[in-house]
Amino acid sequence: MSESVSLEVTGMKCGGCETTVKKKLNAMEGVISVEAMNKENKVDVEFDSDKTNVEAISAAITEAGFKVE
Repeated sequence: MSESVSLEVTGMKCGGCETTVKKKLNAMEGVISVEAMNKENKVDVEFDSDKTNVEAISAAITEAGFKVE
């Protein structure tokens, strides 16, 4: 089942940071789409809740070097 979440993410300073987050999340099974916006400190993710969850998405963002608020 498709779900969407909007997460507040700090530490993204530029387009390169956005790209890092997008690549990390798009590599995850179950992630359908990612929009990262460094100016808004926000990451919007659409995902298949049968294959992943918000906790795993948050962990991946943290592993990429950013903080989920």
